[in-house]
Amino acid sequence: MPVLDFLYKTIPGRILLRPLVSKPVSDISGKLMDTRASGVLIRPFARKNDIKCEDYLLDGIKTFNEFFCRRIRSGLRPFDMGKASLVAPCDGLLTAYDIEKGTVIPVKQSTFSIRSLLRDSRLAESFEGGKALVFRLCVNHYHRYSFFDSGRCYKNRRIRGIYHTVRPVALEEYRVFTENAREYVVIDTENFGRAVQMEVGAMLVGRIVNEKYDNSKVMRGDEKGHFEYGGSTIIVLLRKNQAGIREDILRKSSAGEETPVRMGEIIGVKDGNG
Repeated sequence: MPVLDFLYKTIPGRILLRPLVSKPVSDISGKLMDTRASGVLIRPFARKNDIKCEDYLLDGIKTFNEFFCRRIRSGLRPFDMGKASLVAPCDGLLTAYDIEKGTVIPVKQSTFSIRSLLRDSRLAESFEGGKALVFRLCVNHYHRYSFFDSGRCYKNRRIRGIYHTVRPVALEEYRVFTENAREYVVIDTENFGRAVQMEVGAMLVGRIVNEKYDNSKVMRGDEKGHFEYGGSTIIVLLRKNQAGIREDILRKSSAGEETPVRMGEIIGVKDGNG
């Protein structure tokens, strides 16, 4: 039985799971990955996950976390700057959901409400009829992320929580996105109205590291922050009639499948009714 199936689907596994998803364990894991000794993990990790090291700026990197949040070389993640283009804020596996019927989004066999996600009922109500874009980052993905559109950001909000994995096995058993630690900002975007861009931490991710941008103007493609070691998720919430999502993404999402995307890639277009 795979390790995650054991942890999430058996009684002994769930007993072991409790400390593993706690913040202290995540913090300790993060600190270990900051040590010089962790550097010995870099080459095996890169080989196992087919990471093309030549694509990244690796000079001076000495710890595993430095490697994990490595920067990509200029020009390898270009942002489409067309005003009508909705672009991905990160590399990841994308699923698009409609927000409807009390703001409940189905995720595999689980559901969660936008109100629980944001912990702000008035803000949540404003996204009724809109879209939730869920980008799941695996350990082999580029773990820096950017703003999907230009606009004005309001104050960053942090919600304390635990650190479940974001793999489907956990989504089937828990309301992961409303239990995990997360951060988000509300953005009055130039092209897609008021939106939310959120980062969700996951198992062994002790830190979501965001730049300082509270109550400031941001530009599409500006780096918003990065995740340290582990899987993780970015969620973008769009209001009704703001964007049409690519048909292939919608088709796969309806079938419960994820679509691989890269940061800066077009994933939809501005809705003419927005």
